[in-house]
Amino acid sequence: MRWSVFIAAPHRVMFLSGTVQALAVMAFWSLDVGAHYAGLWPAPAWPLLAHFPAYLLHAMLTACGVFPLFIFGFILTAGPRWQGGGDLPQRDFVPAFLLLACGWLVVWAALMLPGLLVVGLASVLGGWVAVALTLTRIARLRTTEREHIFYVALAAWLGAAGLAAFLVFAAGGAILWARLAISLVVWGFLLPVFLTVAHRMLPFFTSAMVRPYVLYRPAWALRVLMGASAAHGTLAMLDRPQWLWLADLPAMLAAGRLSWLWWNRAVIDNRMLAVLHVAFAWVAPAFALFALQSLLWTTMPGLLGQAPLHALTLGFFASMLLGMASRVTLGHSGQPVAADRVMWTAFCIMQGAATLRVASELPALPGAHVLMWLSSVLWLGAFALWAGRYAPAFWRPRSDGRSG
Repeated sequence: MRWSVFIAAPHRVMFLSGTVQALAVMAFWSLDVGAHYAGLWPAPAWPLLAHFPAYLLHAMLTACGVFPLFIFGFILTAGPRWQGGGDLPQRDFVPAFLLLACGWLVVWAALMLPGLLVVGLASVLGGWVAVALTLTRIARLRTTEREHIFYVALAAWLGAAGLAAFLVFAAGGAILWARLAISLVVWGFLLPVFLTVAHRMLPFFTSAMVRPYVLYRPAWALRVLMGASAAHGTLAMLDRPQWLWLADLPAMLAAGRLSWLWWNRAVIDNRMLAVLHVAFAWVAPAFALFALQSLLWTTMPGLLGQAPLHALTLGFFASMLLGMASRVTLGHSGQPVAADRVMWTAFCIMQGAATLRVASELPALPGAHVLMWLSSVLWLGAFALWAGRYAPAFWRPRSDGRSG
């Protein structure tokens, strides 16, 4: 690997870090689920888990350590172009990458040396804030359309606040800090960013590949979804699950309307587009499950468990990540932007992982813990397959001889 090639573009350094982190996180979670839930083998004795419960560690590693690295790689590459600017200089992303990557390495070491956790998270927070500052500067560029980048920059700061809350919990804070962290990261950062990127890019990509195609990008739908995400996160932080449906039903309708407007029968013939449309199609059902659970809360509290959340995170986030990361990787390595067999297979496996994880939370389902473990194995397998095909592009020169 040539260092100069590796640091030539934001997506290279961030995507490789995210790929390594994703494989490590899902391997760890699969090992833990197989032991603690499915009872397939003795549970490993990680000293950190005596202070930081495994389910919260899984939430933190996934929400703060996997998805953000891919988000940062994508938005630091695409964001300046949205605003009519050029590529970012290395000083705007290499220091942030080093803080993020080194910080997560220290966090992993904290499994055996718990005292390192605060140090590692502080380094990650420093890298995260550096990215948020860069995105804020990009959002201030004077252009005709700033709404999308504004949402992304604001979400980055809310995500930083969520990571800071995890840091407080790791330093000995009450469990409420961890709950606050999850709400801020999922509903203040991840969902707004994924929705914003989908709203801007999915109809654009489709219009470039399908003729004729009317490009619908209604601002009202994005604003409804942003408001619903903020309202859901706020109600969750206030521990008012019985009122979540007030946010979830409008979000379900807005997301369903967008799926309908964006769909075209010709999409089926283009697997790269099909991946993005199928990924977004998870949003409306996820909010429907959230709304149903909220409406039934007074009579059957927690009926669906974590099914709605995993429909959103595995069905939408992870599936959209595969599609967007593949497009960026291919396009910025000089290769044709088309879904090959490996990418399509990885995506289909991810759909199986999401379906099994949602099904594992359904009431009175026998073997639920085994399904949960199988879902984690499929998640790991899908990403390992994807990484084997796409990761080498992060350290190799572009095949077309161009820089970047």
